[in-house]
Amino acid sequence: MYAGWIGPATAQPAPPSPASPAIAPAVVRAPPPGPISPASPHPPSVDLDGTYLWLGPIGAASRIAAQWDSTFGADAALLVIRERSQLGAVGVDLGASRWSERGGGRVWVDGILGTRLAGSMMGISLGPLLELSDLAHPRLGGSIGVWGFLGITPFARVGGVRDLGMFAEIGVHIALPVLRR
Repeated sequence: MYAGWIGPATAQPAPPSPASPAIAPAVVRAPPPGPISPASPHPPSVDLDGTYLWLGPIGAASRIAAQWDSTFGADAALLVIRERSQLGAVGVDLGASRWSERGGGRVWVDGILGTRLAGSMMGISLGPLLELSDLAHPRLGGSIGVWGFLGITPFARVGGVRDLGMFAEIGVHIALPVLRR
């Protein structure tokens, strides 16, 4: 319990009137303690360590076979995040996208490694891909990329596809966490 005086809140107090005194005694009591709640089964939101499943759309601009084209698709990333570790993210990414002009598309599986740099999670990806076409047999390839998690995940990657040659790509993945353990 606290007993004290409550005075006017202004810097220049108004003169007291007979109806309301300028200074009145007050008693302030702390609310009674509530029941102790059991420990929450969910980790605190400030602790981001855990295993995540992220799903989301992906879009990119690619240069392949001496032409620019764009791709749109989706990917799923399963990641283990340990923010305070040197190796802060380890996981796998499975994705598919469709070419907007060329026809066909691409599917890939990438391994993902990340660490905290400049206050954000950044890393690399590496893995095989399969280039699909409406008019040709599937072609095997591979890529290596860099990414940064900034709420969205911008990325850049380079790679090669059999019979098509090298490619370069820049894009963004909008990662939506759908599961956390």
